[in-house]
Amino acid sequence: MNTSTGKMPEYFGKDLEAMSFAVNYHKWILAEFYPYLGNRVAEVGAGTGTFSRLLLETQIGHLSAFEPSLNMYPLLEEALCEDQRGVAINSFFAGNSDAEGFDSILYLNVLEHIEDDLSEIANAHAALKQNGHLLIFVPALPWLYSELDRQVGHFRRYVKRELVKITRKQGFKIIKARYFDIAGILPWYVNFVLLRNSIDSGSVSLYDRVVVPLARPLERVLPPPIGKNVLLVAQKA
Repeated sequence: MNTSTGKMPEYFGKDLEAMSFAVNYHKWILAEFYPYLGNRVAEVGAGTGTFSRLLLETQIGHLSAFEPSLNMYPLLEEALCEDQRGVAINSFFAGNSDAEGFDSILYLNVLEHIEDDLSEIANAHAALKQNGHLLIFVPALPWLYSELDRQVGHFRRYVKRELVKITRKQGFKIIKARYFDIAGILPWYVNFVLLRNSIDSGSVSLYDRVVVPLARPLERVLPPPIGKNVLLVAQKA
């Protein structure tokens, strides 16, 4: 996703379809972000609304779900139609998106799609209320960059220190930043870097049912020194 074009794209992502089966994985991420959501939440790049629905299961008061893709947006709108707290917005996110300001802004596997990620973080800073929270979840480790990453439009995979650096540069205070899902490194490397496979719902579902329930409590006790993803929470100072 290159927001510099200003065009409304179409996004055909088997990764989104497959990840819709990762219920435990998404609940794990939500648990990490939950204390920082606040009342008014923006989800940038909400896709088909898989995570949006989980957000609306919490006690938030309002969700603005931004999705610029022409083909994803109708599915997002349908996913949110039964809850008046959720509003689907067929647009790129901008720093002046809400006059009241947001309590939190969430980027779940989205920032890597944006070529100018520094400007995007600046947009988030402008749109947050004072002391509001920026919630980021991105793919990690450049050496895991695969043909799948390229096909779905990833400009990069992150390392923790660089994500912390660019977030601080835009005026945020880091609350927590950690690697996430160490168990996923080897399967990703073998399947997508070495074998150049495509992602499929069956393997995602198996990993979600078997590995995630074991990995989640372990990583709570022993935060991993490395992981397939980086999770970051920052506060507008």
